[in-house]
Amino acid sequence: MKCPFCGYVESKVIDSRPTDESERIRRRRECLKCERRFTTYEIIETTPLVVIKKDKSREAFDSGKLLRGMVRACEKRPVSLAVLEEAVNDIEMNLQNSLDKEVPSYKIGELAMEKLRTIDEVAYVRFASVYRQFKDIDSFMKELQALLEARG
Repeated sequence: MKCPFCGYVESKVIDSRPTDESERIRRRRECLKCERRFTTYEIIETTPLVVIKKDKSREAFDSGKLLRGMVRACEKRPVSLAVLEEAVNDIEMNLQNSLDKEVPSYKIGELAMEKLRTIDEVAYVRFASVYRQFKDIDSFMKELQALLEARG
């Protein structure tokens, strides 16, 4: 770490502690040449996820957008926001842990439907009807039939 006072490149860490939010680490350092003290902050560098949309355009992954879609599917259903936030966090963690940093949008939709299927079946069908763009009642009935068969 370069000293901000004299420019010397070596220093020693005197104290380390997490910040209030525990998202960064605050380090107190002392320059080995001029012996002046200074503070640095260390943060985790994450590689942003990129979503490949149907039209082949790319945009940064937005967990808020996913949450809004899942909340809309759960309107007037007995599903708490905390459960949906946890589901979105699980999906994002799953995507971050995969080796791919570019993810097709259909994969995100499939993961969301998997989560909604276990959270609330009505919300699942609502989400699926928009996501899969059902053209008629027959395609809607096929999805319902698959849900019933998976149930037992």
